[in-house]
Amino acid sequence: MVTGQLLGKNSSGPELAANRGPAGPLPVRSRLAPTPSGYLHLGNALNFILTWLLVRHRGGVLKLRIDDGDADRSRPEYVEDIFRQLEWLGLDWDEGPTGPADFAAHHSQLRRLERYRTLLAEFGERAELFYCTCSRRQISQDRNRTTAPGLYPGSCRARRQLPAEPHTIRVRLPEDWATTLPLLPEIAAEAAAVPIRPAAELGDFILWRRDDLPAYQLASLADDLDDRINLIVRGEDLLPSSAAQLFLASRLGLAGEGFARIIFRHHPLLSAADGRKLSKSDRALSLAAMRQGGAEPADIYQEAARFLGLAPRAISTLDELLAAAAPSEKAYSLPEPTTVGITSL
Repeated sequence: MVTGQLLGKNSSGPELAANRGPAGPLPVRSRLAPTPSGYLHLGNALNFILTWLLVRHRGGVLKLRIDDGDADRSRPEYVEDIFRQLEWLGLDWDEGPTGPADFAAHHSQLRRLERYRTLLAEFGERAELFYCTCSRRQISQDRNRTTAPGLYPGSCRARRQLPAEPHTIRVRLPEDWATTLPLLPEIAAEAAAVPIRPAAELGDFILWRRDDLPAYQLASLADDLDDRINLIVRGEDLLPSSAAQLFLASRLGLAGEGFARIIFRHHPLLSAADGRKLSKSDRALSLAAMRQGGAEPADIYQEAARFLGLAPRAISTLDELLAAAAPSEKAYSLPEPTTVGITSL
C-alpha cells in the first residue's frame, strides 16, 4: 500500500512552481490512457482512480485518451470494455470521446498519423535515428555479452540509408543519459527517487514500427505534448518509458520543455491473490470477470483505500473515497525529474 494522503488543494511546492504560466500556476491536466489490447483489470482501475482523485482534488482537467496505435492488438470489444468499466466505476472525464463510436470517428490515434510522422521527422533532425531490419529472432541471436537479456544489441546502428526490406526506425541512446523519477514505495510516507538510465533499461528503442505505425513512446509523447498534460500517473513498470519519453523531449528543445516539467507519479503494481501479475490477456483477472463474480464498485473503492493506507470499511462510494484521501501538500510536491550525463548525439 501507499501510505499518506493524496493532494493538497492549496499546495505550492517546487513542482507546482515549475508549472506556471504568466498568471500563476497552470491548472492540472492529466489523462486516463488505457490501451485496448485486452480487458481492463483491477490494476488499471486502481491507476484510473488514483489519477481521478489527484485531478479532482486540484480542480483540474481529466482527459480520456485511448492509446490504440497498436492496430494488431486493438479490438473493438476492448474499446467497449473501457467505457463499460469506467461507467461502472463512476469515473468521469472532461475531454475525450463520449463512447466507442465517437472514439472511432474522432479520437483514434490512427487519425493522427501525420502528426506522428511530423514528430518523427523532427527527431530525425535532432537525434541519431537509424533503420533496423532485424527480426526478434535475429536480435536474440546477435545479442552480445554486454547487452542485457531482451535488449537490442545495436546491430543496425550504422544503417542510414532506407532499406528495401521491412524495417523499423530506432533512436540511438547515449549510454550516460539518465534521469531520476519519483516512485511511491509500498510502505513509505514520501516518494523515493529512482535513477533510470534508458540505454540500460530499453536499449535503442523503436520510434516507428515495420507496419508503418508509430511506436508507443513516440505516440504517447506527441499526445501528451499536444494535450498540454502536466500530471502523469503510471505504474512502476512504466518508469523506463517515462525516462525514454523525457529523453525524447530533451531532444525537441523548446517544444519539449512542457513535457520536461510534467509531474510523474509512479505507483507499485497490484498482483493477483495467487501472486500472478495482472494482465489484460488473462480474462479471468479482468474487471468484467470480477463483476460476473458479484463484485461491486464499492469493492474496488475499498481496494483503492487499502492501497492508500486508508480504512477500507469506511469507504463505500467514490465520494467517500475522495473525501477520505485528504489533501496533502507533500503528495503533490514530489521531486522534480532531473537528468544527468546529457550528451549531444
